[in-house]
Amino acid sequence: MQDIYDKLTEILQDVFDDDEIVASPTLSAADVDGWDSLAHVRFILAIERGFGVKFSAAEASSFANIGELANGIAAKRGA
Repeated sequence: MQDIYDKLTEILQDVFDDDEIVASPTLSAADVDGWDSLAHVRFILAIERGFGVKFSAAEASSFANIGELANGIAAKRGA
């Protein structure tokens, strides 16, 4: 799972243009400046490209925090 969190940190920092963001299980949209609906779509698209996975619209909007997202990525990758 650490590799997933490391890559999520890179994607978060890139999408939100903030090198201080670190992916953690409890991190949520409310914790990140500028994380609105458009940024969420950009974030999910970057995750899909970066991890080679696809999320349905329902899945993409269902994650309450980075921990749930990381679990979803792991499940999609068969980890």
